[in-house]
Amino acid sequence: MIAEALAGTAPVPLIVFAALLGAVFGSFLNVCVLRWPAEQSVVRPASRCPRCGRGLAWYDNIPIVSWLLLRARCRGCGQPISAMYPAVELLTAVLWAAMAAHYGLSVEALRGAVFGTILLGITLTDAREMIIPDEFTLGGLVIGLLFSIAGGWHGVLDAVLGAAVGFFGLWAVGALGTWAFRQDAMGGGDIKMMAMVGAFLGWPGVLGTIFLGAVLGVLVFGPIALLRSRARLQLPFGIFLAAGAFSVYLAGTTLWHWYQSYLGMA
Repeated sequence: MIAEALAGTAPVPLIVFAALLGAVFGSFLNVCVLRWPAEQSVVRPASRCPRCGRGLAWYDNIPIVSWLLLRARCRGCGQPISAMYPAVELLTAVLWAAMAAHYGLSVEALRGAVFGTILLGITLTDAREMIIPDEFTLGGLVIGLLFSIAGGWHGVLDAVLGAAVGFFGLWAVGALGTWAFRQDAMGGGDIKMMAMVGAFLGWPGVLGTIFLGAVLGVLVFGPIALLRSRARLQLPFGIFLAAGAFSVYLAGTTLWHWYQSYLGMA
């Protein structure tokens, strides 16, 4: 969808503006990914080099551009600056531009961009720290419910039902897994994440997300588990749930109709 969206007919100035706005949100997302797992404020202190502690001037904090101009090194200590920062900014910029190109100037464009940004943040924190901060899950839940207001009472009810199915559905899966394997099978962050996903995608989206997340998890970690059968592996399931959720957002209707046809429901 992203490639198709960028080739759409939305006004170029709108797409460019969305890309610039996305890069700014990507820069803020970097701060959230680093600070929220450590339970630090994203407001104070201001952005600074993690090695020498030098505060960043505004011209050293321009998304993507500053990293290139500084040649990926801190102006103060000369130590390398991780490529993760511009990569996240660029990916978020492309995401926001794609949503604007596909949906134009609309609530849905903003909803898709925000949802994708939250999922990216979850992916990064779960991959780095094996943690999904409440700011992404519970904060995203509130945001998803607020967006549902645009759909009237029907949209709000769908979002509330989706959040409930997401939370209690994954909680039940985790409880069953804990009973079967005699160890925690699902983290609390994953469960709260699915409530957030349900608020954005509704209950059918929850089912699709869990299914795709499980398939991706098995495909990636199954071979690893076989090779390391004696080691206890921790699965950052949030990464695969995030991939599944965004896949459902992009092609959920198509997948749902295919599934109904497969079961003979349509």
